Amino acid sequence: MADATENLDQLTINTIRTLCMDAVQKANSGHPGAPMGLAPTAYVLFKRFLKHNPKNPAWIDRDRFVLSGGHVSSLLYSLLYLFGYGLDLEDLKNFRQWGSRTPGHPEYGDTPGVETTTGPLGQGIANAVGMAIAERHLAARFNQADKPLIDHYTYCMCGDGDLMEGVSMEAASMAGHLGLGRLILIYDDNHITIEGATDIAFTENIGDKFAAMNWHVQEVGDGNDLNAIQSAIQAGKDETGRPSLIKIRTHIAYGSPNKQDTADAHGAPLGDEEIRLVKKFYGLPEDKTFHVPDRVLEAAGTAVAAGRKLEDAWQETFIAYKDTYPGEAALFVDAVSGFLTQGWDKDVPVFSVDDGPVATRAASGKVLNAIAPNLPVLMGGSADLAPSNKTYLNCSTEFQKNAFDGRNIRFGVREHAMGAVMSGMYLHSGVRPYGGTFLVFSDYMRPAIRLASLMKLPLVYVFTHDSVAVGEDGPTHQPVEHLAALRAIPGLNVVRPADANETALAWKQALSTMDSPTALILSRQKLPILDTALRDGEFHYGAYTILDRGDQADMIIIATGSEVHISLGAAQILETDHSIKTSVVSMPSWEWFEKAPASYRERILPSGVTRRLAVEAGIAMGWEKYVGPDGAVISIERFGASAPGGVVLEKLGYSVENVVKQAKALIKR
Repeated sequence: MADATENLDQLTINTIRTLCMDAVQKANSGHPGAPMGLAPTAYVLFKRFLKHNPKNPAWIDRDRFVLSGGHVSSLLYSLLYLFGYGLDLEDLKNFRQWGSRTPGHPEYGDTPGVETTTGPLGQGIANAVGMAIAERHLAARFNQADKPLIDHYTYCMCGDGDLMEGVSMEAASMAGHLGLGRLILIYDDNHITIEGATDIAFTENIGDKFAAMNWHVQEVGDGNDLNAIQSAIQAGKDETGRPSLIKIRTHIAYGSPNKQDTADAHGAPLGDEEIRLVKKFYGLPEDKTFHVPDRVLEAAGTAVAAGRKLEDAWQETFIAYKDTYPGEAALFVDAVSGFLTQGWDKDVPVFSVDDGPVATRAASGKVLNAIAPNLPVLMGGSADLAPSNKTYLNCSTEFQKNAFDGRNIRFGVREHAMGAVMSGMYLHSGVRPYGGTFLVFSDYMRPAIRLASLMKLPLVYVFTHDSVAVGEDGPTHQPVEHLAALRAIPGLNVVRPADANETALAWKQALSTMDSPTALILSRQKLPILDTALRDGEFHYGAYTILDRGDQADMIIIATGSEVHISLGAAQILETDHSIKTSVVSMPSWEWFEKAPASYRERILPSGVTRRLAVEAGIAMGWEKYVGPDGAVISIERFGASAPGGVVLEKLGYSVENVVKQAKALIKR
């Protein structure tokens, strides 16, 4: 390849390859092989197709590019540097170092041009499906025939590992069903995994598999054939009724005489001597590191002016749109900016004791349907459990193929994909996603919830059937450890309301929160309406006193959800029959309580009252920080059982009588 410098495209591709090799080598950590094989495809996409403005990575009508195989991050960083996103060579030299803008896997918010945090394989594919859903929905809502505001594509690059993960197949099935024609998935078919050749574990026909899921499928036999890659991407764009898979045969560590097509090139630096040999093969200076020819930087940098021109043209379209459709333009601005439309919560109901007992899942459904007509960005659904989760929006239709204006998403029995798709929807901007399932199935969603928390996305997870009160379905469907598991995720707000009014306030606070996701933990069984003046300010601090004896209290009972009610019943007996002054605290959210002022926390849990009893239908883990060494927890340290919900609760100690018994024992210590 001695003539590579005579061809600007090839010179740029080889420059990208060497930047990736050098970044990994300097860090002594990373994955050089896949970037070397994928560089031609990535270059063609960025140079010839991607609609973007590098100086405004947040432009709403840009194409989205998701690198699902996040370990290939050096490739993305090299592209962002060359195409003018504000990275410099020092950023590439600081690859994988503390505080750098080029972390080991792409992280949303750290690096301009990174659309989502990827790395856990398969997540990026599902994120891309979510972005494509948001794009189709906004286009259906706002586009006018002569003034399209939303007119872009979602590109996602993945590898064999991504496609082995279950979440990717859930998401691909969903995308094919919905006919997301502006989603293009580029598959790096390099035949290599960490352990060796892919055929030791992965021999299915991916093309046939995707075709069966209603995808448009193409194959490119040579990952260095720029014209073939270009033709395939164009054909993917031209296919309007189905998402497109482009399977491209690449060679990991292309050009490396000793490591091409080997697993050794996957996740370790090539070594200085091997890099010299590769650069010689590419026709580039062997002794220079992070070498970028001026004409490469100049040619790639033309994307800046081109991108500005694209956005300027879009701005002209928007100005004309605003003049002709002012009402729709205002809603569009609200949507893409993340503003909560004025009056969004004006119809949130207030529940009365006279209404009788209400399951918090049912209250959630009423609140959701009171908000939805006034907050048109609210969009979501359930993993095939909408009748149980109460997540259907009565004011809208279903989001389906060729009916993309609907706001009710049928996620199907795909909990993991649902979580990751929700993240992609929000990352696209223009919608506020929510998704529901049973609490016990939050396990299936956990990786997606974790990444949403890492990215600080204000998603709402609706988890119903919140305890062993599920009843007859038995221990397989009765969550026990799940509250603790969710609380262990940094940044996730876990909220377990005690009644319908707490549920309403939980929804209001969840939607008003813009920097973290919220999990609403809701009951299947009916719960009484608390006979108390519930003040928003106190609820928003995550805990408040329902029965307040202040510093005079002999003990404090702290409870969440349905257990608040038996705690109140127990407190009455403790006071009237045993002269034990008892305060009762409803603590729907630990996370919100931890953010409350210290003075407020002291008022709710006075340090002088050390006899504290926590009551919650789950494992005790974590409650020790609230009950202290002189306290106790009524918890479940086993799996549940199949029986009517009330019977299971009573057998496992969730009755007024047992709370009284445990409280008396605590006082006698």
